Amino acid sequence: MNFLNRLASDVQLMLRRPARMQYAALCYRVRKKSKALEILLITSRDTGRWVIPKGWPMRGKRAHEVAEREAYEEAGVKGRVQKAAAGHYLYKKRMDHGLKISVKVQVHALEVDDLCKHFPEEGTRKLEWVAYQEAASRVAEPTLKDLILAFGSRMATPPSPAPKVVSG
Repeated sequence: MNFLNRLASDVQLMLRRPARMQYAALCYRVRKKSKALEILLITSRDTGRWVIPKGWPMRGKRAHEVAEREAYEEAGVKGRVQKAAAGHYLYKKRMDHGLKISVKVQVHALEVDDLCKHFPEEGTRKLEWVAYQEAASRVAEPTLKDLILAFGSRMATPPSPAPKVVSG
């Protein structure tokens, strides 16, 4: 029986498809007076759970450009997106036909400069600015929670001053 279990496990591994890719924007702002870091969360259109703007790859656009575009389309924000990924997370996406697929989401930080009154998905989602700790507590995906907390900790910690050089 052990051999059959191992064989079944091996077959499952061989048939498993690699995770599909999406690109997301971790939209943030720093309040002028309080210097508090806030993260923008939006609700998904299907389940209403709290997520960050994300989407599928687009022909002719690099990952950070897709993240920037999704942030505008889904949340109406514009700003400066980082080319380098801040990290990634995994989740199970339910497709229209009911099948769930694994999706790896590459996340790019986007410092928000402007909030648009009108944008493509206006009225289809709720948007909320929250402290990064609150953002982490609202999202369902454990690896996204970790990513938000790590990002918030990095942003909240001022960079260490450069060591002084003593000439002698």
